[in-house]
Amino acid sequence: MDLVKSHLMYAVREEVEVLKEQIKELYERNSVLERENAVLKSLANSEQLSQLATQSAAGSGAAPLQQQVGLRPEPSQPRGQNLRLLVEKGGGCE
Repeated sequence: MDLVKSHLMYAVREEVEVLKEQIKELYERNSVLERENAVLKSLANSEQLSQLATQSAAGSGAAPLQQQVGLRPEPSQPRGQNLRLLVEKGGGCE
């Protein structure tokens, strides 16, 4: 039982490190996007800004804007599979 517990603790620590790194990357990406957004807003005229406001109020959000400029959303990558596999196989400690 101690072996299972130590393996589970190792998997949890590993997952925490992965999540911390992912949070850091997302924070950095958010900062870049906020700067890009500020630049784009400064370059847009009032008609374009009002059109964007209308689109977001209608619930279409950023997806049509991404399609207009040819951006594709980044695929999400599953993380933490080691921990999920361990728990799914009944490797939890009691």
